[in-house]
This record gives sequence, structure tokens and C-alpha cells, in this order.
Amino acid sequence: MRRSFSGYTFYVARRPSGAPRLGILISRKHAREATVRNRIKRYIREAFRQEQEALGGLDVLVRPPYGARPGPAMMRRLRELFAKLGP
Repeated sequence: MRRSFSGYTFYVARRPSGAPRLGILISRKHAREATVRNRIKRYIREAFRQEQEALGGLDVLVRPPYGARPGPAMMRRLRELFAKLGP
């Protein structure tokens, strides 16, 4: 199932049990510099880590919007979006 919120695209698959799993899809079109791409991935992983208890058995692949900029606002938004994906 694919869901889009605020430019972020989430590909979600439910499993009957187990810990949630995360995948991140990011390319040069999202951010030209590798350091920026890595920072975006770090923010996505941290937001997922903070919200994973509420997700249950869920596989999530995240594609951020093009031109996304890492920062506190990105973290807040990602946490809200991960909370929406929960059961």
C-alpha cells in the first residue's frame, strides 16, 4: 500500500507480528550532496526509532520529497507521519 503525506511517500506492508522494519529510498535528485542525503537518512531513522513501538509489525519504505532539508521541523513532521501509519 502506498500513502503520501506532505511530499513524503510511504510504501507500507503489514505483517502479523514482529518488530517494524524501515527502508529508505533517496537519490541524488533528493539532495545533490552526499552529506545532506546522509543527514536526511539519519533524521528518518531517528524519527522511526522514536515511533517504532506504536507501529507493530509493519514494513515501511520512505521516500522523502525532492529538495527536503534536514532539521528540527523535518523531525517533528516525520514523527507525526509515522504516528499516522500506526494501527
